[in-house]
Amino acid sequence: MSTLQERLDRIKAGFVEQAPQQALDIMHAATEGLRDSGIMDRIPKTGDKLPAFELVATDGEVVTSAELLARGPLVVTHYRGDW
Repeated sequence: MSTLQERLDRIKAGFVEQAPQQALDIMHAATEGLRDSGIMDRIPKTGDKLPAFELVATDGEVVTSAELLARGPLVVTHYRGDW
């Protein structure tokens, strides 16, 4: 069975093979612009502890990180949304 990273690498390679070069150039320039901005120094890294937070769930209820942590380890992911 392949790892998540291996699967993501295959997906990325497939995209790069099919995407127009102009689109790839724009994406790479935007990525470099973000790196040059220093944003990478300010984002949480894998294993960092995040500050306490609360979010509104899809049912409208407020959920806190403390409540979720009381149930066990918590993994937080970010979905960017629509492109």
